Amino acid sequence: MDSMANITGTWLGTFWQKGKPTRFEATFIQNGNLICGNILDDDYLGEAILQGEAVGRNISFVKIYLAITEIRASVNNNGTISEDELRKYITVQLPKNVKELEPIKV
Repeated sequence: MDSMANITGTWLGTFWQKGKPTRFEATFIQNGNLICGNILDDDYLGEAILQGEAVGRNISFVKIYLAITEIRASVNNNGTISEDELRKYITVQLPKNVKELEPIKV
């Protein structure tokens, strides 16, 4: 059985779309299986809010970009945290000055 991933904290990463990499910084707050937070992408859409769930090492969330466009862009994301990443991350503590966020109502 997979151990429960707690992804609360700030993560840096890269995603690929049409073969082009885009760097991002994501801040997650997890309460049980529910996650919420925000992401800042290094592309033209920029900042997004997110809401989803983490079950075991599996993570899924929807991010909704805050950029003003004719159509508000949203993207479904799914992934799995590797055991190595989970082991490295477990040692990170949430800073004391971070407040818990309310779930995002979409």
